[in-house]
Amino acid sequence: MRVDRRRFLKGGGLALIAASGTAGLASAACARTAPPSPPNGKPDYTLRIGTSTVELAPGQLASTLTYNGQFPGPLLRFNEGRRAWVDVFNDTDSPEQLHWHGQHVGVDVDGSAEEGTPYIPAHGMRRISFIPGPAGFRFYHTHVVPRSDLSRGQYSGLVGPVYIEPRQNAGSYDQEIFLTLKEFNPTFSRGGDMASDFLAGEQDPDLRDKGEAAMKASLDRGDPRGFEVSYGAFAINGRMLGHGDPIRVQTGQRVLLHVLNGSATETRSLALPGHTFNVVALDGNPVPNPAAVPVLWLGAAERISAVVTMNNPGVWVLGDLSDDDRGHGMGVVVEYAGRGGDPQWAPPPPFTWDYRLFARPNPTPPAAPDRTIEMLIEKRNAAEGGFNLWTFNGTPFSMDANRPVLDVQRDKRYRLRFRNATDDLHPMHLHRHTFEVTRFAGTPTAGVRKDVVMLGGYQSMETDFVADQPGLSLLHCHQQIHMDYGLMLLLNCV
Repeated sequence: MRVDRRRFLKGGGLALIAASGTAGLASAACARTAPPSPPNGKPDYTLRIGTSTVELAPGQLASTLTYNGQFPGPLLRFNEGRRAWVDVFNDTDSPEQLHWHGQHVGVDVDGSAEEGTPYIPAHGMRRISFIPGPAGFRFYHTHVVPRSDLSRGQYSGLVGPVYIEPRQNAGSYDQEIFLTLKEFNPTFSRGGDMASDFLAGEQDPDLRDKGEAAMKASLDRGDPRGFEVSYGAFAINGRMLGHGDPIRVQTGQRVLLHVLNGSATETRSLALPGHTFNVVALDGNPVPNPAAVPVLWLGAAERISAVVTMNNPGVWVLGDLSDDDRGHGMGVVVEYAGRGGDPQWAPPPPFTWDYRLFARPNPTPPAAPDRTIEMLIEKRNAAEGGFNLWTFNGTPFSMDANRPVLDVQRDKRYRLRFRNATDDLHPMHLHRHTFEVTRFAGTPTAGVRKDVVMLGGYQSMETDFVADQPGLSLLHCHQQIHMDYGLMLLLNCV
């Protein structure tokens, strides 16, 4: 998805996404009561959920659920603070949810049944109205619980980008390109956890000993390793590497890439040989310290906005560091004007992904929270029909009881202290809020504001948020197979 612009980016990138409104964590509360109908009776957008065939490459088709018969779903652009209406039709035989990921909206439209959002009924529709915000790069996706059904939930093609225009001029640039990274044709496999050694920070010996002792006890009992998910095809914007149109650029252009990891379970990387990415926003929120990096790393549901200066003419592969995943389609060709030949790939220099690169330099210690909530994550190997069972503080989420629920007080500041006693990476997501990363890789930090953050295997992390959204908000790992099997809880703001 490309938008051409005539002028260059201003202000080194920060003005670009001048997005998230005022400083600090709190945001203006959204109006909860919608007008009865949109102006002239017409919604801003109409989305239809149905089964379609996505042509990943000639002769390679994937049948999956999509929005409006395409993958990714259409780019939706809203204006910050201006009420919007969206009609959502569900042409399938099962109820659906549409989650407005990263937006501060009410529980009636957020798109989580656990919070109380009404379903979009099978062969029915809902008209949804909300005030978009915060500004910046958000997205929308399904939020049902498919468990072992690999045709539904985030395993499907129900994902699409959102850009919310800020109230003030967001700057200008030559090209703005939206890239959605996604895998297709999922199957279950045993073992094969994805390593998180690309992520900054050391493992905690106590967490490692705890997690490995639990796994050893399970394997000693003769349990198999729990199910994981593998994929047969990889694509960017629904096309495998070498198929579909290349990204066409000219020497000297500054190109703004909005990259979304639309995966159900995978962590993704992205590199462009001979170029660097100047990261200006994470999850749609401007970073206080834009920094140039050779590789982008994104956990499931993370977004990165980065400017690439096109100063190395040629034909290149913009692709995943994994040779196997790139070979199965996870890449796209970048072609300079007047250049031809086969696209070239070269691995980038070694690099560790570290959120602190984009934080305020020499940060003062974060403000003391009103309360710190301890979150110990553990895994019970293959404990539920061969699937791993995941717990917060020893308790898996119950879909039947809709618990556990933790009460928080309106406008109080809370610190979530995550401790991961598993070797798995967990992209942690909090609905309807933006949080600040306040401790990462063992040290305090400040200024990086997100709605998803990667927690490495046997690592700890702290994030702060202000409970400024009344009602229930879902906290969960964004890996579908983790949240479906326990790694969720609800925060109730009263």
